[in-house]
Amino acid sequence: MALAAVTLTGIDPPGVLAGARLWLRGAGVPALPSPDAVVSVGGTLARVVFAAPDRVAVEVPAATAPGRSAVRAAWSPGATLFVEVGEPLATGLNHVDSPVFDRQGRLYSAFSGPRGQGTPVSVYRIGGDGGRETFTDGIVNATSLTIAPEGELFVSSRYDGTVYRVREDGHADVFASDLGVACGLACAPDGSLFVGDRTGTIHRVSRDGRRTETFATLAPSVAAFHLAMGPDAQLYVTAPTLATHDALYRFDASGRHEILDHTFGRPQGLGFDAHGVLHVVEALAGVSAIYRMPASGAKRAVVSGPGLVGVTFGPAGEVVAATTDALYRFSLIP
Repeated sequence: MALAAVTLTGIDPPGVLAGARLWLRGAGVPALPSPDAVVSVGGTLARVVFAAPDRVAVEVPAATAPGRSAVRAAWSPGATLFVEVGEPLATGLNHVDSPVFDRQGRLYSAFSGPRGQGTPVSVYRIGGDGGRETFTDGIVNATSLTIAPEGELFVSSRYDGTVYRVREDGHADVFASDLGVACGLACAPDGSLFVGDRTGTIHRVSRDGRRTETFATLAPSVAAFHLAMGPDAQLYVTAPTLATHDALYRFDASGRHEILDHTFGRPQGLGFDAHGVLHVVEALAGVSAIYRMPASGAKRAVVSGPGLVGVTFGPAGEVVAATTDALYRFSLIP
């Protein structure tokens, strides 16, 4: 049966990993007589996983090469759209939160490991070519990272409830302790540090590490609290639970909060791009994605792929997406 020529009108998200769900949209998409042979990504046939009159979802083939890939559909032979497939930057990692860039554009990635077990490396420093070096060790269950205004790296440990300050030479000192199951980290412009204890508390630690106070309380999380300081000097937080949907919170300097969104499934890592736009990782099994959250308008998935947990932005505007065991790089995603 011949397929009618129908215009392919759109594709989303613009960035994917192998195994991701990619949506093709059109007007009057015909019934698909042969679902395994009508869509290709980067020249490789893609498996159709959903079809409706106005949209089709396919699974990005594992063999798809990194970079800009053409997407073609048999029912719209005159149309070619493009999707960016993430470039593997580093593998063999173990993330539970977002990596971070320092002011020199160097990327840091925590290696968390099984709970209560030490690992040979706590934090890697990763070069632009994907080469990595041990930056520091000796931190059990290194969890979250943040860079202070002065450029120092802080690392939390969900094992011993401690936050460590890591010097330029990789030496780690205890900065603050007795912080529960210490997860998410974020630095305020004045240098004070926020620490998310997933049992229900967000702590604020003074710039010198000598004073700790309760900044806010939330319901406990089954995974981790994830924190990010916005360009508006307000604190953004996710705290995934066992609920079907969880909230994205914004806290002002006094600890009062508002809910910005309550439709995410297992929201995790947070990151702001160079334009100050917030991005949130939704880690719900089977549909994990990075969403762009503009100040006005609807959220939009910009990267999808299995196992996403974190996101950060490099000095050239590139997106680095973290899965549980790898880092992937994308050029500037619209």
